Amino acid sequence: MAKSYNYKMHSAEHLLNQAMVRRFACSRCFSAHINPKKSKCDYYFDRPLTPGEIEAVQEDVNQAIDADLPVTMEEMPKDKALEEFNLDRVPDMEKMSHFRVVRMGDYDACPCIGEHVSSTQEIGRFAITSTGFEEGVLRIRFKLK
Repeated sequence: MAKSYNYKMHSAEHLLNQAMVRRFACSRCFSAHINPKKSKCDYYFDRPLTPGEIEAVQEDVNQAIDADLPVTMEEMPKDKALEEFNLDRVPDMEKMSHFRVVRMGDYDACPCIGEHVSSTQEIGRFAITSTGFEEGVLRIRFKLK
């Protein structure tokens, strides 16, 4: 893992992605930059978020954190993973026979190789610091308190 890797921030990214999927029926982020102090996720989107929507997404993530969901990992055969998940961002997918799937209770599941908390409550408070929208891309910047 990179020197600046932060497993709490990375776990928060998973929750943010699921909050966006549930609230707006969009895809998970297509780009993420995760740092210990601040991070960002980029989504293909059709407009900026309203202040109320920003607050609602932030609350969705914090509710998942407060739910103290267990974070578990499981190995999944490639054929099953292809049925359940979009694996377009997985490098060298043709070489893979199994995937590690990270589950956060029944809130989120995603193939991932990163380190994670063992429970969502370990993440801390999630705060969206700013958002931006340009040429079909919604950027959400966030931090943990």
